[in-house]
Amino acid sequence: MAIATSSSAPLVDALGRRISYLRISVTDRCDLRCRYCMSERMQFLPKDQVLSLEEIALLADLFIARGITKIRLTGGEPLVRRDIGELVRRIGRHLGNGLDELTLTTNATRLDVYAQDLFDAGVRRVNVSLDSLDPARFADVTRGGDIGRVFAGLNAARAAGLAVKINMVALKGINDDEILPMLRWCDSQGFDLSLIETMPLGDTGEDRTDHYLPLTQVVDDIAAVHPLTPIAHRTGGPSRYHAVEGMRVRLGLITPLTRNFCADCNRIRMTCEGKIFMCLGHEDHVDFKAALREGGLDAVQPLVDRALRLKPAAHDFRIGANAPAATRRHMSVTGG
Repeated sequence: MAIATSSSAPLVDALGRRISYLRISVTDRCDLRCRYCMSERMQFLPKDQVLSLEEIALLADLFIARGITKIRLTGGEPLVRRDIGELVRRIGRHLGNGLDELTLTTNATRLDVYAQDLFDAGVRRVNVSLDSLDPARFADVTRGGDIGRVFAGLNAARAAGLAVKINMVALKGINDDEILPMLRWCDSQGFDLSLIETMPLGDTGEDRTDHYLPLTQVVDDIAAVHPLTPIAHRTGGPSRYHAVEGMRVRLGLITPLTRNFCADCNRIRMTCEGKIFMCLGHEDHVDFKAALREGGLDAVQPLVDRALRLKPAAHDFRIGANAPAATRRHMSVTGG
């Protein structure tokens, strides 16, 4: 399939999938060390290898001009990036003029500081990663996190008018007994909930196989108590939603291992180094940083089309005692 290379050509990959969703990791750094995401002693990028906020904004401009309608800022933890508010405002100026939505995924430990600024810049909803409501268990999963900071961030988000969806990684033997309580808590708080199967990305220093929990099993457990009905609600990502009988909460399921969702993938990811990954589960990428710094956006345009041609049909996530991680990259590098 031929792909046009003009700067106004829409983003369509070699399989005919329309790419409309860009996830931008603004930093590989995080103030937590979640066991399924990072190793305990991470090696972070030197600052000179990281795109400036101005460079990120310029690349966002390019992608919006090419037809990206939704941008999600991720990390690491995006709110640890200095002057992140300025980047949100810069990208937010496109809302209503090519960009339909600007969102953010956060651990919420700094959301109390930024919630109002995010809303004022045009953000209307955030995803918050939260795998346990128990303070001690939360501290264990995050290797030292303070859940009180998360609750403060959630309260600030609600006060600012931000809709919240909780992202919970389902972990056998760690938080599987909290899934139903989390669902009920989200309903009481007016939050939606997405459950996520653990993804084999990077060496975290722990065996993910021991804690892998297929969501097919989780759905059966929930439905035995609260019947579920599939609904058409979509937020642009891979989550497939269900209504929960007797509740307002919408339950999303992200199932990279038990139910592949690649056929209608509309996403690409840009790291804080300026590398474009067409798939979370593959190492293939195109590096924009050198081209941008040496030749500006005109030099980047052909690389966009090269990236589209490289987008694979599907990821290759496998889990088991002898299955290697799908990539050497940690989840925090590309933002899940």
